[in-house]
Amino acid sequence: MPVRPAIARDTDFLWRVLLEAYNWNGEQRFTVEQLVIDPYAARYLVGWPRKGDFGVVNETDAGEPVGAAWARCLPEDEPGYGFVTPDVPELTLGVLPGQRGRGHGRALMEALIQAAGERPIDRLSLSVEDGNPAVHLYTSLGFTWVGRNGGSDTMLLDVRTRTP
Repeated sequence: MPVRPAIARDTDFLWRVLLEAYNWNGEQRFTVEQLVIDPYAARYLVGWPRKGDFGVVNETDAGEPVGAAWARCLPEDEPGYGFVTPDVPELTLGVLPGQRGRGHGRALMEALIQAAGERPIDRLSLSVEDGNPAVHLYTSLGFTWVGRNGGSDTMLLDVRTRTP
């Protein structure tokens, strides 16, 4: 399960992953076209990569991307669903449906957390909807609940004090 840094040419794949993150429960609740024009969804990727953005892509041994995770700081006047403060990057994670349950999500999260630790970043945040089984992955990695936004929990990880 090779994991590599996400780069500008991955943008189309990141949109596909964002769609999977939004449609995590298997229902086709959104399309990529809807996400692109939705101001809340689009802020996670428009202009990728901009200064401070970082991410990782997981590939098969044949080089086919199967999942990605990335983080971006968002301003207070344009917060994401897991917004904590402007200096805490909010992460997005998604794995293609046929590849779930194979450890890709954990590999992506561990690589993203490691990448955060190599930057002047102390914390990472995320949002997880009620019923999303990924919450078990997040808690196992040390994320804790810090808030609520609609039908989702906001979780936070202290990158500096996390025990690998």
